Amino acid sequence: MRLTSKGRYAVRAMLDLTTHSNGNPVRLQEISNRQNISLHYLEQLFRKLRNGQAVKSVRGPGGGYVLARSMDQITVKDILDCVGENINPAKDILGTEAEAANTVEFHLSKNYFMNLGTMMREYLATTSLGDLVRKSKDIQIDQTNNNVAANATNTAQTATTTAAPAASAIRSPIGEINQ
Repeated sequence: MRLTSKGRYAVRAMLDLTTHSNGNPVRLQEISNRQNISLHYLEQLFRKLRNGQAVKSVRGPGGGYVLARSMDQITVKDILDCVGENINPAKDILGTEAEAANTVEFHLSKNYFMNLGTMMREYLATTSLGDLVRKSKDIQIDQTNNNVAANATNTAQTATTTAAPAASAIRSPIGEINQ
């Protein structure tokens, strides 16, 4: 499996749309600015997403895109399928290779990678946009807590450095970097 930028950008754009829509259409220019993805590229991706019925377009002033279904009904697999991303690691094990390499090892490895593809599709099908949006809220909370903890640690380190300047003379700066 090789997940290309097409698939990664499509998932990012759909997450951005989900996060920022609040039931209102979101313009591709806004997604482009927030996600640093080319507007032209987003237009191509959203054309495919619209054809795959993952999003709907709203015309006119205040227009843009909205989700075609609820965020819990759109899976990562749906998004990747819409944009034509192939997630099958065994896709190349077909045709002439199969005819030329008709060995036990070939069949074992082929079956292994076909099973891996099945597991990957099932995993992607069980993860919805809603799951990822809820996870993003957990990450934002964790980042806030980490920033508070990091600030407390930096304050403590500054106090220690100020209180004991001789501590840095014990170790050379190179030793500190290596540890």
